[in-house]
Amino acid sequence: MLEKLKESLKNFTEKISKKTLTEKRLEDALWDLKLALLSSDVALPVAEKIAEDVKKSLLGQKVGLLENTKKVVANAIKDSIMGILTPKEEIDVFKIIEEKKKRGEPTVIVFVGFNGTGKTTTIAKLAYLLKKKGYSVVLAASDTFRAGSIEQLEKHAKNIGVRVIKHKYGSDAAAVAFDAINHAKARGIDVVLIDTAGRAQTDKNLMDEMKKIVRVAEPDLTIFVGDALAGNDALVQAEKFNEAVEISGSVLTKVDADVKGGAALSISYITGKPILFIGTGQGYEDLKPFDPKWFTEKITKFD
Repeated sequence: MLEKLKESLKNFTEKISKKTLTEKRLEDALWDLKLALLSSDVALPVAEKIAEDVKKSLLGQKVGLLENTKKVVANAIKDSIMGILTPKEEIDVFKIIEEKKKRGEPTVIVFVGFNGTGKTTTIAKLAYLLKKKGYSVVLAASDTFRAGSIEQLEKHAKNIGVRVIKHKYGSDAAAVAFDAINHAKARGIDVVLIDTAGRAQTDKNLMDEMKKIVRVAEPDLTIFVGDALAGNDALVQAEKFNEAVEISGSVLTKVDADVKGGAALSISYITGKPILFIGTGQGYEDLKPFDPKWFTEKITKFD
């Protein structure tokens, strides 16, 4: 997991601490760092940000002193990555649910994303996690477009022990969300999780439908689900969905299989929104709240 990004950062740290630095050598090393980050699916603006942070830290020291260089570089990288992954506004999903529950209102969460990123499975995983925490949950089958999507959601719901609100294929997806929210209000259910059709950001009709779902549902959270293995494609998708409906945060799936590791950094930095959860396996229990400190340690612990 995340081996390539860790290796890139380790190699840079080792290389830069082996010889007395001049500004020329530093510039060359920073260029190599940027190339290594780009090859690990780190977006260019993020790679430039990390390189600039490292440069500032080194130039603030007596660059030529070898005994300080490795430690200064390692700390600069850690600080930069923590800064990128720590959002301006933190979102505590469980706190939001608690506050809404106290007011006797359901928390409404809409999930959006590209085809095949694991959105429906992520919804099931979150429903499972919420049930374990004692919350009641209902699912809305607002993907009325893809054949088999409703049955897929129903199968997950049966396994977890929650209800699905559904209409026929081809029906108004926003109406399904509306009915699910009213169902939750009438029965005192804590959380409504709304599945939507996976869509390409270039599909205008489906993007317009998604906007309608968000307008009708007035969700407390709109969560983008991205595939960590998609690299920079996941970043482009997150940008487009954020422009369309203003996402609250992201879930990254398949992080357990992600060798490169750059998607998390890129999506956090470019959208300015937090990563809320990561998918770490196929089981319902394999959804973990995202911890920036854990991620940073994972890729910067070189010893």
